[in-house]
Amino acid sequence: MRALRFHRFGTVSSALVVEEIQAPTAGGGELLVQVTAAAINPSDVKNIAGVFSQTTLPRTPGRDFSGVVLSKGEDEGQSVWGTGPGLGMTRDGAHAEYISVRKEFLAPKPEVLTFAEAAGVGVPFTTAFAALVGAAQLKAGNTILIVGARGAVGRAAVQIANWKHAQVLAADTSSDVVAGSRAIINTKKEDLAQKVRDLTDGSGVDIVFDTVGGAMFEPALRSLRLGGRQVAIASTGGTRVSFDLVDFYHNRSHLIGVDSNKFEASELRTLMLELNRGFDTGALKVGSYEVVPFDRAIASYEKVASQRGTPKQILSF
Repeated sequence: MRALRFHRFGTVSSALVVEEIQAPTAGGGELLVQVTAAAINPSDVKNIAGVFSQTTLPRTPGRDFSGVVLSKGEDEGQSVWGTGPGLGMTRDGAHAEYISVRKEFLAPKPEVLTFAEAAGVGVPFTTAFAALVGAAQLKAGNTILIVGARGAVGRAAVQIANWKHAQVLAADTSSDVVAGSRAIINTKKEDLAQKVRDLTDGSGVDIVFDTVGGAMFEPALRSLRLGGRQVAIASTGGTRVSFDLVDFYHNRSHLIGVDSNKFEASELRTLMLELNRGFDTGALKVGSYEVVPFDRAIASYEKVASQRGTPKQILSF
């Protein structure tokens, strides 16, 4: 089968190649899936660069995909979408014609989604749902600040927050309107914490979902109301941050980390089925994307690596 492979860490142009390799076979508790479409996430580029210490070589990258189950049994012929911890890192991922995965890493493809759309659901929506509904315990009527609201995970989070009847304040590096948000805060031009206070009559937000970290971490933390919760999933521009610990505990703030590569299989399956409900009811929708033939996969990777990967890049097989 054709597959993208990297035998060493490096840039996309220096490390990523297309190879003919043997198709996988499904082990116990696994299903063999013929991949129809697969998304390229920024984390896939980081994986090739060697950012994730757990990745072993050689490896086929790719975490998010859709396709058709080939394994004999009750699931044979089912159209599915998939994602999962370790894919593309400790085991071969989805940027190949076939993939073998645990059954819990798959969910039925919603009929309202095309294969290309379903391939783009995985990491952005499972991460956002786990952060908001799981870690932050988002409830109807809560006010949530989403930092990095125009990114893939941020956009998914805005939709999920609206689905759960929360009020959204969006923050990003421009003043472009974010659909589904009550207000947009330009973090390049405005004081984030002060603007949040202005928008909430001085009280702050119930929840911060921080998809950026780095220099934005402390301003986001200072945007919380008394007893508020901040969920962090990334740190741009450096892994270490600082904040006023006295202010932190006086505010009775909560700080929670979420890592989609640490999901338990049963937890992931529950997330995926709940997200299906959101897509089936029309509450959730996949954003803009570009379908790219597998023959142009490396060029598509380059586009994501150069941060020009909007719309989302979806490989077709």
